[in-house]
Amino acid sequence: MSPRKSIDPAADLVLVFSTTSIPEGLLVKGLLESEGIPVQVKGESEGPYRMGPVDVWVPAAFEVQARLILEEAASGNAEPTDS
Repeated sequence: MSPRKSIDPAADLVLVFSTTSIPEGLLVKGLLESEGIPVQVKGESEGPYRMGPVDVWVPAAFEVQARLILEEAASGNAEPTDS
């Protein structure tokens, strides 16, 4: 398992996914991180009564890769990885 990549604070971030569902946002975050893409989640409120929206941001350099992964997952054609 590779260490989680952190986002450079100076990096240009791009919104790649937005939802009103906290679990869906966290699943997308986990999917992208499992592929080695650094992720920043914004909009998720803390506390026992979490509410959306949840926005998933990635550095601009990872935008295309992130969108392809999300498109593949949404289509149901994602192949299992050997992790």
